[in-house]
Amino acid sequence: MGFNMAQRVGAMALIMVCLYANHCMGQSTPRALVSQAYFNSLMSAVGARCEGKSFYTYDGFIRAAELATSFGTAGSDVLRKREVAAFLANAMHETGGFCYVSEIRKSDYCDSTNTQWPCAPGKRYFGRGPLQLTWNYNYGKAGQALGFDGLNNPDLVSQDPMISFRTAFWFWMNNCHDAIIQDRGFGATIRAINGGECKGRKPTAVNSRISYYRRFCRDFGVDPGLNLSC
Repeated sequence: MGFNMAQRVGAMALIMVCLYANHCMGQSTPRALVSQAYFNSLMSAVGARCEGKSFYTYDGFIRAAELATSFGTAGSDVLRKREVAAFLANAMHETGGFCYVSEIRKSDYCDSTNTQWPCAPGKRYFGRGPLQLTWNYNYGKAGQALGFDGLNNPDLVSQDPMISFRTAFWFWMNNCHDAIIQDRGFGATIRAINGGECKGRKPTAVNSRISYYRRFCRDFGVDPGLNLSC
């Protein structure tokens, strides 16, 4: 069945309205902001001896980012760019510029008082992945949300690049996303990830995160906003 001219014009108008609505509502993808070439340029600076050199891949990053509903796609264009910049900045700091997959100074990070997510015998819940997921309760919750046994197999976060990035985005969406979208500033994400650095306790670490954040904001052509520190 063919369409007459009026129907064709109507159909095209409907398509344009949908596309405009998607743009205004932030229903885009971080892929438009972080291309493979851009991500590869970050990884090109990673030392050959770094465990993250071959572990952190664009495919792992972008697939996990697109599975994290609303990441880099909610709010205004400014807030979307700031969120991607904030995630990358914290990830770069936590991993020493995507060099490390696992925490250098490993500890058990077992909260024995948490009976809902009890520590498994012989397992340690030190930092792993882009945002250095720590503590048994975070491994347990992330595993439940993403479909793996985080309590009994925490090492999977440092063995599977996709799961590693997905746990980072799981933490981000549950602890940092709203702070950016509500325009509370980059400092709120530092507080959520490692509040122990705040209030002047570790100014060098905080300044490192802010420096990365400013860099990514420059790259993405967006003002970093206010309240950068914590």
